Amino acid sequence: MSRAQRRNKIRAEVNLTPLIDIMMSLLAIFMITAPLLTSGIPLNLPKGDGHQIEGKEKTLDIGVDAKGKIFIGTEEVKMDKLLPKVTAIVAENPKIQMVISGDRQSSYGSVIEVMALLRAAGYTQVGLKTDAQVMKVEKKK
Repeated sequence: MSRAQRRNKIRAEVNLTPLIDIMMSLLAIFMITAPLLTSGIPLNLPKGDGHQIEGKEKTLDIGVDAKGKIFIGTEEVKMDKLLPKVTAIVAENPKIQMVISGDRQSSYGSVIEVMALLRAAGYTQVGLKTDAQVMKVEKKK
C-alpha cells in the first residue's frame, strides 16, 4: 500500500473512552441516589439490634412521623384510607413485606395502632424499621 492509500483508509475503530466516562458517571449518580429513594420522609428512627429483613421481595414502607401523620412512601394517608391503599398494593404484589418506620418522637400508640390495623386485616408479615446501629444493653448481675 502506498502512503496515500494508508492515509485515506477508513478506520473502523470505536473510541470507548467517552462511553466509559458516561457509564461511570451514571453509576456514581445511581449509587448516590438509590439509598435516598428508600424512605420518602425524614424520620429519626430508634436504635435496633441491627438485623435486617431477609428476602428479595420489595417492601412497603409505611412511615409515622413525629406528629403522628401516616405516610406510604412520600404520600400522606389518613388512617381510614390506609387499609384500602395497602390492599391495592398487596393485590399487585402479594409477596410484598410491610415495614413500619416510626419516628423516635412519634407516640408509641400511633405506631402500634397502624400495626394493629394491618394485623387485624390479615397482614401478618409486618415489621418495624429501626436504625442499623446496635444498642448497647447492660447485663444485670
